[in-house]
Amino acid sequence: MPDSPFALPPSKPSKPSLQMAGRQVMIWTSAALLLLLGSCAVVTHSTTVEPGNVGVKIRTLGASAGVAPDPLPARWYLRGIGERIIQYPVIQRTYSYTREADERGNENEEITFSDNTGLPMTADISVTLQVNPASAPNLYQTYRLSFDQLLDGPIRNDVRSAVAAEAEKVGVETLYSGGRQMVIQKAYARVAGKWARHGVNISQLDWIGSIRYPNAIIQQMQAKTQLEQEALAAKALEAKETALANAAIAKARGEAEAIRIKGEALRANPQVLQQLAIEKWNGELPKVTGGSTPFVKID
Repeated sequence: MPDSPFALPPSKPSKPSLQMAGRQVMIWTSAALLLLLGSCAVVTHSTTVEPGNVGVKIRTLGASAGVAPDPLPARWYLRGIGERIIQYPVIQRTYSYTREADERGNENEEITFSDNTGLPMTADISVTLQVNPASAPNLYQTYRLSFDQLLDGPIRNDVRSAVAAEAEKVGVETLYSGGRQMVIQKAYARVAGKWARHGVNISQLDWIGSIRYPNAIIQQMQAKTQLEQEALAAKALEAKETALANAAIAKARGEAEAIRIKGEALRANPQVLQQLAIEKWNGELPKVTGGSTPFVKID
């Protein structure tokens, strides 16, 4: 059917309708962006204090700037502007100061010290410790360091100083022959006593492996040990020879005493000798005899 000349032309969207749709798109886009930015802000301004740790909040802005006095237990926290949270372990953990690389880095952290003659040596040492939760804010207030920084700095310095102070009281021979345990225990008492005042409980301080002595000292100690072992072996051999000689002497004395007693008995009882001769006689008289009477006397 042909179009009527009187038909109205198709309608077109009005300009205000297009503007309204555009505004709605912009509003939704802006809302999505704000929501995304808000989510990012929440993520970047939040901290989770992990189980086994305690948090310490530090404020850098406002009238309350400084270290918050109350420790933060393990959970998720939203941080305000100018706030940050550091964490200290409140469960027992063990850390090592070693020459070789470990989980805390590749640097050489071995402990150096010397004996009472100034002979230098090194060793690897482990420390077992934990932080008292209530003392965590004061600990940060005192040192302004994270826990890893405490381990690498003040705690390691105190361990080194304590071991050096005790090792320089003894000679290398004492250390080599077992005295190193006495040294580490006295060093432990020094370190534990100091850090207990700051709320850090150090429960153990141990050598890891052997002390690294200079090669010349090792050779000297090994030679001395060998000589001592040879001397002990010679002494044991001498004791054995002496025991054997004493046993032989005792046996000879016993045999001599037995002969003496037997002789006395025979002299006191001549008939016993006659009886022994009869027991050994085979019944034949000697083929040649002198003028004496045969040894068998028949009454």
